[in-house]
Amino acid sequence: MKLIVKKHPLAIRWFHWVNFPILAIMIWSGLLIYWANDIYRVGWGDTTILKFFPDSFYKAFNISGRLAEGMALHFVFMWFFAINGLLYVLYTVISGEWRYLWPERKSFKEAWLVVLHDLHLRKTTPPQVKYNAAQRIAYSAIIIMGFGSLVTGLSIYKPVQFGWLCTLCGGYEWARIEHFTLTIGYTLFFVIHIVQVVLAGWNNFQAMVTGFEVEKLPELEPEPSEETTNTQNS
Repeated sequence: MKLIVKKHPLAIRWFHWVNFPILAIMIWSGLLIYWANDIYRVGWGDTTILKFFPDSFYKAFNISGRLAEGMALHFVFMWFFAINGLLYVLYTVISGEWRYLWPERKSFKEAWLVVLHDLHLRKTTPPQVKYNAAQRIAYSAIIIMGFGSLVTGLSIYKPVQFGWLCTLCGGYEWARIEHFTLTIGYTLFFVIHIVQVVLAGWNNFQAMVTGFEVEKLPELEPEPSEETTNTQNS
């Protein structure tokens, strides 16, 4: 026997699927811009342990020399990213969905137990309502990261006109470092999120498309008939 359980409202699904390609375009166009001044690396002095994007990476994805294209895409889709994010936050506040998303006092402890379960080091997960503790923390963090990307992005884009924002971020160089770090965070979130969806199975993916999950109920054993009862008693 199967039971249809409502999970995600239409608005949540809409914001999710609109944001997914927008964020992908923002990361891609950001790479086209970063190519023009790819200064970040792991190392010290003249010693480089890791360069984030070597020349072979730029050649493989045909990124070189596309700065103008990257800036055009980035600054256009920035508005879609900001508007979609603002509407999402307003919806969660007005509808009360934030109660399922915002971490609770015990969420940080339970998130560790969820991680242990995902690594197959623990058999059971803590009880959850709609999202588990790790999802609450991740989905709340991504909202804060989105706000941070908008603030640091505007500071880089218009450091004179938005001088007060640039100062708030620690100056132009710090705003660029923070923007770059947030982009790495988005990429990691993308990868982990997709892996989690694959591990969770089709039912979880379907819920974000259709809005409901299909749960299988345990089969009930038929009650013994009156004849069977009488036979056993005789």
